[in-house]
Amino acid sequence: MRKLLLIPLFFMFLFATEPDAVLKIEKDVDQRATISIIPATGIEPQYEKEATRLFKVDFRLSGNFLVDQNSSKSIAFSTLPVGIDSSSKYILLYNFEATPNGGASLDIKLIGDSPRRVLLNKNFSVSKLEKAPFLIHKAVSVVNEYAKFPSVEWMNRYVLLSRYIGPKKSEVMIADYTFSYKKVIIKGGLNLFPKWADSKQREIYYSSYGKDLLTLFKLNIYTGQKRKIITSHGMLACSDVSKDGSKLLLTMAPSSQPDIYLFSGGSAKQLTTFSGIDVNGKFIDNEQAIVFVSNRLGTPNIFKKGINSSSVQKIVNHGQNNSACDTFEDKIVYSSKEGPKSYNIYLTDSSGSDVRPLTSGGINMFPRFSESGDVVMYLKKTSSGSSIGYSNIRANRSESFPLGISRVQSIDW
Repeated sequence: MRKLLLIPLFFMFLFATEPDAVLKIEKDVDQRATISIIPATGIEPQYEKEATRLFKVDFRLSGNFLVDQNSSKSIAFSTLPVGIDSSSKYILLYNFEATPNGGASLDIKLIGDSPRRVLLNKNFSVSKLEKAPFLIHKAVSVVNEYAKFPSVEWMNRYVLLSRYIGPKKSEVMIADYTFSYKKVIIKGGLNLFPKWADSKQREIYYSSYGKDLLTLFKLNIYTGQKRKIITSHGMLACSDVSKDGSKLLLTMAPSSQPDIYLFSGGSAKQLTTFSGIDVNGKFIDNEQAIVFVSNRLGTPNIFKKGINSSSVQKIVNHGQNNSACDTFEDKIVYSSKEGPKSYNIYLTDSSGSDVRPLTSGGINMFPRFSESGDVVMYLKKTSSGSSIGYSNIRANRSESFPLGISRVQSIDW
């Protein structure tokens, strides 16, 4: 257990729950379509307030729409398009209601053109009211697709995380990207380092501690079917999964010192042999190489090596402590310490030659790419509190939301 608790310098950062300010990087107005959000009359006030908020957040963060912030006056859902007064290119009229069976239903009309006409008329529903935020995210992605903008399907995905709740106790949760919806899926004992096992988000890997051993399990979150993958003393975490799901990158420490292992076909091949700490391996360059965090130069930094090569290359050349990273194709995001209370997220390529900052100020950790690679998620802490942040790389747009969860151990998307 002592060995396990030494690794937090590289894997963990504990966060409070207060709301955080929003970082906004505006895109040129003429590159975005204007849209007004109008709720139908008769929606219960608490549902109307939250649904309108989520619609505005989703459309803003997409980077494709300029939202009319004064467009929430209710009208009847049956109102003809010609009766709606707005100068926006698009008008989204919506009706939301809780259904008798405990679910929720959302109807939308997308109105546009001149003269005004209904361009889309869609209904979305979920069987449980608490999952209503996903109705909003789905509606926005459908409107975005109709307008022929780049996909925002990442909004419909679950965020996966583990958080501490007490001594030797943690739980694994899923949430929507705004953390408006949250659900515990694993509880009891110490459950760490959850990682999505497949792109459809049906299965996860996670490490569970018991009897002085860590065991890596694979769990179907819908059926509850669980399978043991591998057991090890010391450190054990799945940090990446190949696109076809056949290969895993594991951090293991069977002999006290953590190294990166490639797990495939039921066996583990050791990829790093440094006498210090090598953790958090990520596939890159068409899965022919990995990047990882190592203290081989004294402080944590990001390094790269080929799967079948012994040579190691330093990727990041600035910052005092670069202790977290993620990859997408040939891109790398990482967290870099730049002062006593400053960690910022940077984007670079697999050679480390093209560097772009994504955050400014505060403590920004745990960067994670969306499945499409267009958006980076991270945990953010400033003097005013903690939040979950998103940087839309393509659209040059960022937003953050109150995290609402303390003592986060690790996170995946």
